[in-house]
Amino acid sequence: MAEANTKNTVADNRRARFDYEIVDTIQAGIVLTGTEVKSLRNNKVTIGESYASVEDGELWLINSHIPEFLQANRFNHEPRRRRKLLVKRREIDRLSRSVSREGMTIVPLKLYFEKGRAKLDIAVARGRKNHDKRQAIKDRDWQRSKARIA
Repeated sequence: MAEANTKNTVADNRRARFDYEIVDTIQAGIVLTGTEVKSLRNNKVTIGESYASVEDGELWLINSHIPEFLQANRFNHEPRRRRKLLVKRREIDRLSRSVSREGMTIVPLKLYFEKGRAKLDIAVARGRKNHDKRQAIKDRDWQRSKARIA
């Protein structure tokens, strides 16, 4: 029998850790419809191109793609609709202050189920320049070589 606290990862945005310098991470709940949950359980979601935005005091996930559930016929959802993220007011205020600074954005890192509820790890991040990306690749390769030698 599976343990109740296990995390069932649905989608992972690995590219975000390469394109952005992660400053802070937060766990957020996500408001979904029934057919969206069924599509998530089939691991058919893309969060690579999505981002989060604070609008009217609420946090929204924009441009994430959850495809239609094939067996749901007319009760299906819109695949690229905006989805509300559930975060405490204090966190929303902190996120909006961080994003108002230059070069900061909110990117999703991982979408998973925890105790039967869909959760999203989001991060306040700063975009990397090309030379920063090259340096990150060099550092990663050096760490691999060092681990191989030791």
